[in-house]
Amino acid sequence: MVNLKKKVIIFIVEGPSDKAALGTIFQNYFSTDEVRFLVIHGDITTEPHVSRDNIISRLNDQIKRTMDRYGYESEDVQEVIHLVDTDGAFVKTDIVVQNDSAEKPFYYEDRIETNNRDGIISRNECKKGILTKLYLTGKVCESLCEGGIKYRVYYNSCNLEHVLYGELKAFTDREKEELADDFAEKYEDEVEAFVAFITNPEFAVIDSYKKTWAFIEKDSNSLKRYSNLGLVFGKID
Repeated sequence: MVNLKKKVIIFIVEGPSDKAALGTIFQNYFSTDEVRFLVIHGDITTEPHVSRDNIISRLNDQIKRTMDRYGYESEDVQEVIHLVDTDGAFVKTDIVVQNDSAEKPFYYEDRIETNNRDGIISRNECKKGILTKLYLTGKVCESLCEGGIKYRVYYNSCNLEHVLYGELKAFTDREKEELADDFAEKYEDEVEAFVAFITNPEFAVIDSYKKTWAFIEKDSNSLKRYSNLGLVFGKID
């Protein structure tokens, strides 16, 4: 076992720009803990062959590989915090609109336009089931230790860029990198300012953990600019 004075918090994010934007902020805020990032390099909730039935085992595999990489035992890990995009997963099918000229899905706060309406509806149904399974799951890696490791999943709607930068558009990877660098530079030494930002009632959903998920499931909220990430920095649970 690694002899650590600090407990480990594993943050799961979709891409490098997520880590670039938030990494130093989280490390500074959780300075009494050891922070490690697990970058999935994609959206695990929409990967082929990932379903409500196997999502926890898929996450367990990823977490176990990260623990092995750094030599962590299960007792070293305090909790796993997973950040996800909602991508409009909970909207009703009537606001998924066919647009034959849309080469990829376009997200708006009141609709999704796509050239494959049936495909997006099917994706949403699958993602909705997976996200529901995740937020109802309080523990992961239960095969590694009795009682498992605490797990919580937090959302950014419609995606991280929408929440952090206030704009809903298809950013290029280059744009994401530049925005992430600017955001990190702004807040990396101003953690309390970041906490004030991410708990801004203009878009922050601050309630009990399960109630914030009940909120994002309603109407077209999973397309609008909302996040419950502020709960990470508070005491409500």
